[in-house]
Amino acid sequence: MPFTPREIEVLPLVISAPRFSTYLRARGGDIEEALRLYRWNLEVSSALLVALQLCEVSVRNSIATAIENTYGPSWPWNRGFQISLKTSRHGYSPRCNLIDLAKRAPATSKIVAELKFIFWEQMFTARHDQAIWNRQLKIVFPNCDCTNTVQQLRTYGLKELNKIRVLRNRIAHHEPILENNIQQEYERIRLMIAWTNDTTAEWLDKIERVRHLIGQMP
Repeated sequence: MPFTPREIEVLPLVISAPRFSTYLRARGGDIEEALRLYRWNLEVSSALLVALQLCEVSVRNSIATAIENTYGPSWPWNRGFQISLKTSRHGYSPRCNLIDLAKRAPATSKIVAELKFIFWEQMFTARHDQAIWNRQLKIVFPNCDCTNTVQQLRTYGLKELNKIRVLRNRIAHHEPILENNIQQEYERIRLMIAWTNDTTAEWLDKIERVRHLIGQMP
């Protein structure tokens, strides 16, 4: 659908000059082409949210299961688990995030839903190998590549979840993802979903619009 003259005049002002400049540069200063690119960025970002939501839910639930298998159903209040988490005076602290929620939330399920994505990402650090991952990783992620060691898989998961979180945050902050390899981003998200459940990954393939939109980039 073409833009109206009024849209071409008004939309760049609403988007704001600094934000719109990225799209203008990418299309050699052509305002209408830059708007088409902006619209595509909106559409592909929106489409990726479907995959990102399934990824976050499936991965966090699998990690939560591993923690529960190790520390019991009341793991958010287990002092041993809390102490095992990294703490930091500057930047994100998984321990503080969990303890703060444990003081307020009435149930484990509520805490699982409210913990930040980075909490689950940082569960894939080496500090949890002995207590959790050496026994639990291949149980809660049954479709991972079992030819690799637990440490290789956990390191790979940490790296991939970090990239997924960065993408998620860019989309959440309405940033352009024009320079991302969208096909690669989708495959990364899909693989982490498949680690938990391949049926869910196959269902995602049926409902997602990301791969269709890749070929429509203006």
